[in-house]
Amino acid sequence: MKTKVILIGVGGATCSGKTTLAKHLRSILPDSVIIHQDDFAPPQELVPLHPIHNVQDWDAPAGAITWHRLVKFLQNVKETGQIPPDHRSHDHLNEQKEIKIDPQVRAKWINEFKHIKAEKEDALNERIIWGLVDGFLLYWNQDVIDQLDVRIMLRVPYDVLKKRRHERHGYHTAVQSDPEGSLWRDPPGYWDDVVYPAYVEAHKDLFEDGDVEHGKPTSKIKDLTLLESLDISMTEGVERCCNVIKDAFESL
Repeated sequence: MKTKVILIGVGGATCSGKTTLAKHLRSILPDSVIIHQDDFAPPQELVPLHPIHNVQDWDAPAGAITWHRLVKFLQNVKETGQIPPDHRSHDHLNEQKEIKIDPQVRAKWINEFKHIKAEKEDALNERIIWGLVDGFLLYWNQDVIDQLDVRIMLRVPYDVLKKRRHERHGYHTAVQSDPEGSLWRDPPGYWDDVVYPAYVEAHKDLFEDGDVEHGKPTSKIKDLTLLESLDISMTEGVERCCNVIKDAFESL
């Protein structure tokens, strides 16, 4: 039996809740895995310096991700239906905050996807796997965008993102000499000088008038599902995403 991989993009700024949402979806979708865009950042010693502030710049889109490696990885996953055995992730080392969802909603969608997956596999004579791709620069590179079958983005206001970022203890990053990576902590002023300006630069084309906080989505990302995260609960966000994924799945 052939394998068909459906890639679901879950994008948003750092600390927007995208990884938490992706993990809830993974717990619901049968035969699903998460691919973290952060795992495709260059090793710490190769991260470029910011041209003005002279600190390592983990956020400018051109240098924050090794794009050719991520694109090749996604293409390989789609072709083979497997995560390469040599792939390493640092996500398990990062701080994890639990945000629960309604267990009845979770159970409902588990049963729903189990049923429709079995029906679709019989109809197509293919095994179906979901890959959840989460990342803070998910909608910058067109080659990455083209690999995604479902496109979801969380939007959170500047002040909330800044508060959440400052509350984090750091991020584990890749180091060439150490498979466990190292811990990066923001230097003073890093959010305002580097992180948020890079987020605006990477996402201004996605929203009218370049307004990443309030602008309506442009046509750059086809069928983008935008979640205004502060206006809904995590349960509501999961419900909306499940409906979008179901609609896309049934159109196969």
